[in-house]
Amino acid sequence: MKLLPNERAMVVAQIHSLCSIALDGSKDYLIENRLGGIAAELSCTSFTELMYRVQSDVSGVLKRRIINEITTRETLFFRDSAPFDLLRYKLLPDLVDRRSRGALRIPIRIWSAACSTGQEVYSIAIVLREVLGDLSRFNIRIMGTDISDVAIATASEGFFNGVEIARGLSEPLLARYFVPAGSRWKIRDEIRALVCFRRLNLMEDFGGLGTFDIVFCRNVAIYFNDRDRASLYRRIAQRMEGDGHLIIGAMESLNGVASEYESKRHQRCVYYELKRTGATV
Repeated sequence: MKLLPNERAMVVAQIHSLCSIALDGSKDYLIENRLGGIAAELSCTSFTELMYRVQSDVSGVLKRRIINEITTRETLFFRDSAPFDLLRYKLLPDLVDRRSRGALRIPIRIWSAACSTGQEVYSIAIVLREVLGDLSRFNIRIMGTDISDVAIATASEGFFNGVEIARGLSEPLLARYFVPAGSRWKIRDEIRALVCFRRLNLMEDFGGLGTFDIVFCRNVAIYFNDRDRASLYRRIAQRMEGDGHLIIGAMESLNGVASEYESKRHQRCVYYELKRTGATV
């Protein structure tokens, strides 16, 4: 089914209202490929008719289907190695050093926003296990959130097929942290116990999540318009500890977007800290 020019504004507005993704004219193919099957299944003769069905969806089932189809779930273990090297060699050691003075169990709070099917979250947990060793000395909470309930359900199960395992995961890490489960692999319970997942629309209030020492929010704000992007980073800043850090995508930047942060660099990776009180904005 083709997206007609006179339908585009309505479809794009509806998608934005559901998941804040802003689609420009180059993404018509994405709408056609991902939503065309739903339209055909519901015997809709146009995308306009499909959008009317979405608007009248009291149960929310169709809305969730649209969100699940339109949101990108491209991910892999240790995607772009630089942020995980930053975590391993800089952020974690510094955090432990700052928090170890007088603490019986050192608190470590990490949030993976837009975590997709969980590979980033489990990669973070594996790094913590590799770096920290005996985890009994630490009070660890790693949270993964995503707008897609399908992605969250998959992440929570912790099962991955051979193709997913082959994307970014080395043989030694596979042997240490996964167990075979038929034709798939399952994350070991010791790693699964470190993480939790929940569905979350980043454009809605997330004040109830608590505060975090490190936030991964990579390659999601690129799909937002300027206003939504600035709002997201401002609200993330409110959920960060004063000495917390934000990691975004390699091709993203906060310059001119969020004045609450200042950029830092460690080897190949740029990351962000909150500006100290009294710093010039």
